[in-house]
Amino acid sequence: MKDILTAPFMTEMIRTATNMYYHGWNERNGGNISLLLEEEQIQDYVNSNTVLCSIPTGFTAPELEGKYFLVTGTGKYFKNVQYAPEVNLGLVRLTDGGGTAELLWGFTDGGRFTSEFPAHMMSHVARLKVDPENRVVMHCHPANLLAMTYVHTLDEREFTRTLWQMCTECIVVFPDGVNVLPWMLCGTNEIGEATAEKMKTARLVVWSLHGIYGAGKDLDETFGLIETAEKAAEIYMKIAHLPRVTTITDDMMHQLEARFGVKGRDGYLA
Repeated sequence: MKDILTAPFMTEMIRTATNMYYHGWNERNGGNISLLLEEEQIQDYVNSNTVLCSIPTGFTAPELEGKYFLVTGTGKYFKNVQYAPEVNLGLVRLTDGGGTAELLWGFTDGGRFTSEFPAHMMSHVARLKVDPENRVVMHCHPANLLAMTYVHTLDEREFTRTLWQMCTECIVVFPDGVNVLPWMLCGTNEIGEATAEKMKTARLVVWSLHGIYGAGKDLDETFGLIETAEKAAEIYMKIAHLPRVTTITDDMMHQLEARFGVKGRDGYLA
């Protein structure tokens, strides 16, 4: 077997987790990442017949039967992923209709997957139905998006339009907009189900007073989605108390749609 730490998916996972920490998005053990992998991606690095332990997931997701996921661990600090990936990350396979996660690698200190694992898996199910290319779910706590939920209406159309108006690239990067959940208790199946429902219509879901969930085809795209929305929120928080003399208009955004071949979410532009 090859060293799994040299696998392209592992290298990118470590880089992404480290970047998220240095961006200030994942303080302490806050946030989590899950990456859906194909068997051919892992077969040279782990023996899929060797199960280290079986962990009940507390939910069912028949659509994910037999699927492999590289995930961050519960209580693990993102700053430590680069130094001890075998402790802070785990590779699991879902069985029993999603009711069991078989650990194939990682969590060498006896740890287990993130407490938000149900929310991640439910979001994976939702996004795969929309776009089979979506293989990443990422959760973090970007300061400006979090701050924005304290001072901005949580209406999804208005929240999205405000972000679109902050940076020219926003409607190009996330034309499907941003969905928003009211505050809910984290780590529960209920917030997982609510997030998955929102994931049906957008790749970004803000958890009010908490953080954001993002989904995408790979780690780069998902990171970039959140990064762009967070930059827009930062600009908003810098100018929200000031009179706005100019802005990105709906006509400008229609021009961007035509130029970049995207379509803003129905009903969100004049």
